[in-house]
Formats: sequence, structure tokens, C-alpha cells
Amino acid sequence: MKTWFITGASRGFGALITEAVLLSGDAVVATARDPSSIADHPRLLKLPLDVTNEAQARGAAARGIEEFERIDVLVNNAGYGLLGAVEEANALETERVFATNVFGLLNVTRAVLPYMRRRRSGHVVNMSSIGGYASSPGWGIYCATKFAVEGISEALSIELAPLGIHATVVEPGYFRTTFLSAQSLSSTAARIDDYADTVGKMRTFAAAANHQQPGDPQRLAQVIVQLAAARKPPTRLALGRDTVAAIQKKHREVERELGLWHSVSLSTDFN
Repeated sequence: MKTWFITGASRGFGALITEAVLLSGDAVVATARDPSSIADHPRLLKLPLDVTNEAQARGAAARGIEEFERIDVLVNNAGYGLLGAVEEANALETERVFATNVFGLLNVTRAVLPYMRRRRSGHVVNMSSIGGYASSPGWGIYCATKFAVEGISEALSIELAPLGIHATVVEPGYFRTTFLSAQSLSSTAARIDDYADTVGKMRTFAAAANHQQPGDPQRLAQVIVQLAAARKPPTRLALGRDTVAAIQKKHREVERELGLWHSVSLSTDFN
């Protein structure tokens, strides 16, 4: 029986992953800012956790060890979106989303990794987004947080491998969760008319796409359980046809630009 430590477990992906893990027979330390809505279960320990509070993260990890003696899988799922042009996002809005999506992830990772290193086993699963691989108008600040998660995860994968610990960054596309609802998505207070044709259209798209997304979140939860059981898990796991298509499109665009500017790119070395 594995023990999972899941952040943001009260709703969305976190709640569904928790449910799938319990159905698989494993135990869960389920954390959330307000864990009262998480259903009780004999193999579940629910704890309050604001991931931006590092002391609270360390306390939650220690309590999980006290209850189950081990943490085998960490799912850094807690996070939220910010919709708005880069220029529209003020300093406080930007700092808050980074505090949760990036610094919160680091707080929890630092809290859990000592226990994994002690056992020389474990798997860190960081929930990113297609926005962590390819940015788009209206999502620049949010994507910046997920680009950071990608970089952290890639380095973790290399650093932890000699210690018998895996790290995977998961890149979901649009899944039918509450992500596009007010519960999980903030919008910038400022609106600049010059961005109406870019960010304005994205706001309209996001409102129309809410609860119409193509991805099945229950299938994603099952895949996360499958991922944790893999002997050789990937460093990156793209989920959803839209994600795969967006990654392939970005690769083509990067290759095209690299070719156009190839001679300039090579011109800056010493002769």
C-alpha cells in the first residue's frame, strides 16, 4: 500500500485523484485550505494546508508520516489561474498567483522530500498545464507560473534519479473541472481596450468553454494512479488531444524560427 500526499484535494483534480487513489487501495494524506468537504475514509487523513505557509506544509508532512509512516507519492495539485494581459496584471495579483503555484509547490516539495530521500524511493507529481509548455494571450502570468513548474520539475527529475525518486510534470489541456469558474480562476482588475482583440477574445472563449471542455477529469485521475505505478515514469506527461496538438504546433513553430535565424544564432560564438 502506497501513501499519497495530495494538495488542493477538496475539489477539481485533487478531489478526483484522491477518490481514485482510495479506490486503488492506497492511503491518502488529503490537504486543502478547508478540508471539511473531503469525505472521511479509513485510509485517509485530511489536513488543513495553505501551501504558501511553509511551516504548515512541514507540519502536514510530519503528521502524514506519523499516521502512515511513509509518503510514496506527492501530488502538487494546489493552484489557480489568472486571466488577463501581462500589462493588466498588477504586482499583487502576480505575486499571489506565484505564491501559490510556484512558491507553494516548492514549500510542499521541500517538506516531503526528506522522507522520500530517507527511504530512497518516491514519486513527485507536479500538476502543470499546456500553459506550462506553450503560452497564449490572456494567460501570460499564469503560464509563467507553470513554465516555472516545468523547469523545477525537469531539474528535480535529474537531481532525484540517483536517489531512486522520480519526478513527473503533468500537462493537462482543457478538462471539465471548475478551473474556468470563479472558484479557481481570477481575472485582473484592470481591462485595457487595446487588448480587446487578443485578451478580450480569450475572455469570451473562456466563458463559453466553461463546463464544455473536452477532457474527462475522472480519466485524468485514473491516469495519475497509473503513472504512479509505472516503473519508468516520464519526466513530462501531456494529457488531452488539445495539449498534444498544441505541443506539436509549438515544435513546428520553434523549428521554423530556428531555421530562419540559424546563421544569426551561430554567429555569436568566438571564431
